[in-house]
Amino acid sequence: MAEQSIDTPNVNPDVESGNSSADTPDITDRNPGEYRELVWQGLWKNNPGLVQLLGLCPLLAVTTTFTNALGLGLATLLVLICSNATVSAIRQWVPKEVRIPIFVLIIAAFVTCVQLLMNAYAYGIYQSLGIFLPLIVTNCAIIGRAEAYASKNPVRQASFDGLMMGVGFALVLLALGTIREILGQGTLFDGAHLLLGDWATVLKIEVFNFDSKFLLAILPPGAFIAMGFLIAAKNFIDNRQAEKLAKDKKPKEIERVRVNFEG
Repeated sequence: MAEQSIDTPNVNPDVESGNSSADTPDITDRNPGEYRELVWQGLWKNNPGLVQLLGLCPLLAVTTTFTNALGLGLATLLVLICSNATVSAIRQWVPKEVRIPIFVLIIAAFVTCVQLLMNAYAYGIYQSLGIFLPLIVTNCAIIGRAEAYASKNPVRQASFDGLMMGVGFALVLLALGTIREILGQGTLFDGAHLLLGDWATVLKIEVFNFDSKFLLAILPPGAFIAMGFLIAAKNFIDNRQAEKLAKDKKPKEIERVRVNFEG
């Protein structure tokens, strides 16, 4: 499982002086740019869906509508935050040899809680998501963050990392669900009452009036095509940004060389 780690090692500056590590805060607590970096990593640079390509099975399977995407995104977000916080809280007592099974058990416990909550309060979306709701346990994005970040950092940073990674994953779900629902059915927010209640039926918007549904957008091949366009758009934006930075940097380098030469 490939992970682009952004972890900051937990360094204890008082080790040589003999002070207890328990009384010394982690280095991440003193880094003012840590939270900004977590936002950037989770939402764009290291996005679980667009960059790491993790959790593609539910990502491509349930995003036939915006509502389904929102339901799965909220469930994954909640599990990510809770599992990251728990793993970080117990990281000092977990043996390295059995850390992965313990992480999976923690994730499974929170997934079960989410299942029970959806079954009780949003039964419609619970039925719509089907098997992909319990399959959150095997989502590599969640296990990967628990292993790569939460197990090495304090609870606050681990919880915030889970929040940003969950939001980033949910945004990809929502973008994919929006594209497929509009192209496939010509509607938006169809089935919102399954998640939000009967009052949400008024949220449904008819964008196009189709005589028949565009099956390519609804079926799995359409999901792969739409996902490819999203990844291509992100890569295009990144390349344009890199070219712009290179152009801005080149005159500065030339000026620096000129000054050094004249000096």
